[in-house]
Parts: sequence; C-alpha cells; structure tokens
Amino acid sequence: MIKSRILDANQIARTISRMAHEIIERNQGAENLVLLGICSRGVPLARRIAKRIREIEGIDLPVGELNITLYRDDLPSSEGQTPLGPMEMPFPVGAANVVLVDDVLFTGRTVRAAMDAIIDLGRPKSIQLAVLVDRGHRELPIRADYVGKNLPTSRREKVLVRMEEVDGSDEVLIAED
Repeated sequence: MIKSRILDANQIARTISRMAHEIIERNQGAENLVLLGICSRGVPLARRIAKRIREIEGIDLPVGELNITLYRDDLPSSEGQTPLGPMEMPFPVGAANVVLVDDVLFTGRTVRAAMDAIIDLGRPKSIQLAVLVDRGHRELPIRADYVGKNLPTSRREKVLVRMEEVDGSDEVLIAED
C-alpha cells in the first residue's frame, strides 16, 4: 500500500541537476569521468545525469550498464557459474574515475557487489557513488558521495523509485510492506 509520494517528476529532474553539478564540482570538471548505472533503474538515472552534465559542461560522458546479479551475496550461489558482467560497457574502467549510479541505497550490499564487478573489469582511479535516495539501514560501511534525497525509513517500509524509461512515470514513493 502506497503511503506517500516523496518526489514527483519535476523534483526528480531538479535533484538530478543538482547531483550533476555536485559531480562536476567535486571532480573539477567532467574529464576522465565515466558513469556506470546499476541495472535496472540506475541505468536511466546515469543517462540523465550524463545528459545534464553534457548540457552544463559540453562533454559527453560514457555511460555503462552494470548487471551485478551473480555478484550479490544475498542470492543462492550456483557453483561453477561465472558472474555476469556488465550488460553494456562501451569503455575501459581502468584509470577512470567511475561514478556508480543507483536509485536507492539501503543495506549497501548492492553497492558492494557492484564494486566487486567493477574491480573484476579493471582498476579504476576512483569509484564514487551517486544515489537518488539514501534510506539508511546500512549493513556494510558504505556511504554515497552524491545523494539526491536522504529519506529516513523504517525497515518495514519500501522505497519505490519509478523512472519513465522503465515504469512509464517518474516518482519516488514510500509503501508499507
């Protein structure tokens, strides 16, 4: 059951714009940056951030898709399976400043899995984390560098991020389990 709408489409657009500015400022420009979206909603979010950075800086940042399914530690393991790599990686990660992009930061396990996948692909100069929503309840010592919205939640609440490209609308909702 939906409890409340936290962000609407306009608020998400403003949040993405602010995050793009923060990424540019922290990195003193956009050179040597690559964006990696975690499938599935991190990918359109990364593309939107890249589009906004292009509008601001005039630089087209490469955007990749990272599928971390078999790197997760909360799914049953399958002996002998090779971990899935990125769905789309149009650039090498070695020596780049990678901005990992996801919709919600919760326990930190998705981000840990994503970092393992990135390291398997090469050794980046740095890995930064950008999330639309940080809801707390970390199980691992992981912190986002760029946060769209800090949203304290209870463990029984769900944060639902809907993106036009995946869900047909843009909004962030809180729902009861």
